[in-house]
Amino acid sequence: MSARPDRIAIGLAGGFAVLMPLVLVFAPRGTTRGDLPAPPQRPLAVPAAAPPLVAAYERPLFAAPVESDAGLPADAPTLVGIVGRLGADAVALVKTADGSTRALQPGESVDGWQLASLAIDAAFFTRGAQRVRVPLPTE
Repeated sequence: MSARPDRIAIGLAGGFAVLMPLVLVFAPRGTTRGDLPAPPQRPLAVPAAAPPLVAAYERPLFAAPVESDAGLPADAPTLVGIVGRLGADAVALVKTADGSTRALQPGESVDGWQLASLAIDAAFFTRGAQRVRVPLPTE
């Protein structure tokens, strides 16, 4: 059995838990906020006019690559395809100078060009200070 002070504390806490919601619900409206003045009502800021979407609708969804084959050196490897998962086990299928096809992983070389990295639509080769982007053929 609990002591008398414990019973009194539990009784007071129970009474507070029952009466406080009733006081809050039925209290007059002016007394809940005290004597604070109401905040001034200001109009909401009007947003600036949104930029027209005409420019977004006029540009092509799938634009042609920025770099073209015209800027490639004559002895740059020809990319035939990319196989595998980028960043994991992808290899580039490259046509060599003698016409054979070879699979290259990043870091391997062919005809003096080292495969630096692969993208979804191109391979990047380096030779000395030169860096070229060889796109996949479109045809």
